Formats: sequence, C-alpha cells, structure tokens
Amino acid sequence: MIGLEDQVVVVTGGGSGIGLATLERLVAAGARVAAWDVARTDGFDELATAHPDQVHFAEVDVRSSVAIGAALEAVHDRFGPVTGLVAAAGVAGGGPAHGVPEEEWQRVIDINLTGTFLCAKAVLADMVEARRGSIVTIASVEGLEGAEGGSAYNASKAGVVNFTRNLAIDYGRLGIRANAICPGFIETPMFDAVLGSGGMAEVRGKIEAQHKLGRFGRPSEVAAAITFLLSDESSFVSGVALPVDGGYTAGHSLGLVEMMGLV
Repeated sequence: MIGLEDQVVVVTGGGSGIGLATLERLVAAGARVAAWDVARTDGFDELATAHPDQVHFAEVDVRSSVAIGAALEAVHDRFGPVTGLVAAAGVAGGGPAHGVPEEEWQRVIDINLTGTFLCAKAVLADMVEARRGSIVTIASVEGLEGAEGGSAYNASKAGVVNFTRNLAIDYGRLGIRANAICPGFIETPMFDAVLGSGGMAEVRGKIEAQHKLGRFGRPSEVAAAITFLLSDESSFVSGVALPVDGGYTAGHSLGLVEMMGLV
C-alpha cells in the first residue's frame, strides 16, 4: 500500500463517484483529506464517521472563488497546508453545437474547466511556499478525442488536459507536479444519468464494446491511478494525460477480433 501519511489532499467532487472512491483510497493510505462538493452522500458520511481525524467536508461550488477560499481556510485550520489536489468535480452536458443554449455551454465550461483552474489557483500558494505538491485533474477520454454530441463536455475536458500540462511546465522547477487522468466510461452516478435509461441501451452497448477489456470501468480503478500520481512513487511523472480507459483510446474495434477467434 502506498503511504501518504504526510499528505493533506483536497478532493473536489468528493461526495460520490470517482471522488468518493479516491477519498476512500487516500484515507486507507493515511492521508488527511478534505472533500469539497455541493452535497454530502451516505457513502461519504460512512467514511467520515469511521475516520473522523482524517476526513473533512465543505460545501463548495467550484465556480465560486469566495467559497473555495473559505473552504481552504477551513482545511488549513483542521489539517494544515495542502500538498495535493484532486480536481474531480464535473458535470456532463453538450449536444450538437447549433442546439446548445449558451447558458448550458457556460455551465459546463464553468464547472469542469474554470472550476479546475480556480481550485488549482487556490492551493498552489501552499505548494509554492513548500516547494512540493501534486495536482491531479480529472479530464476524460473525450478530452483526448472527440465524441458525438459532446461539444461542451469535450471542449471543457480538452481544456483541462492542456491546462494541466501548463501547470506542469510552469511549476515543475518548484517541485510541483501536475497530471491529468483521462477516464474511459466509469460506472458512476453521472454515468447512470447519461446512459442509464432504456432508450440508451443500444448506444451503451456500442460504447462498452469500444473498451478493449470488454467492460466499463470502476471508480476504484481510477482512484488507484490518482493515488499513484499523488504519491512519491510517481516522483518523475509530470505533464502526463493518462488514459484509464480499458483500451478505449487504443484504436478502433471493427470486428476483426471476433473473426480471429480472440474473444
């Protein structure tokens, strides 16, 4: 098990899905963690009850620098300076560009991209002073390649990827690393909201088939990669956009695998 006993980590979107799985992993590794989210969940409350000395929650809308600043002060009071950030807060949204309302486009960009920027900006003061730190942003495979109907979401996640690269470039000589995780389709509440209806069954099957491992991912699998990137085990890894995607971005499946008898 990777040890993170000296780490204070902020996880945005920590109330559910990938964020909650990351909290669980970080707590098990000994880190003190602050979850910033718009709502608590039963899963989070169970974790906080079991580990009251390691877990803190603040209700934070990542679009608000004022809310972020207040939450960061609370982290300082409870745990001390921040050494790690996992920017996992995000929303789905999009559609064909001519049909996307401007306010919907702005909502997705504000939460997914601007929210990542504001949270990174806030914690970087601690990291610059300490000359150490690790920032892990949660982008998407759709930030690496396009997908039908994903206009706003794809644009926001592509922005997260390149913003993260810039963090790695700008702050690397201060001992601060920055990496983006690009998950494939992971079974989370957001995944269920987008693909869980009966009308999406055929599309869901086609998307699953493009994951070369033949299944969707689990939040714990993404959390494992995040924990690695926060730890000293990844001390020479920075500026990477790491797909955790079951082979989704490896290339196209056209049916030849079946013809070759490899299923």
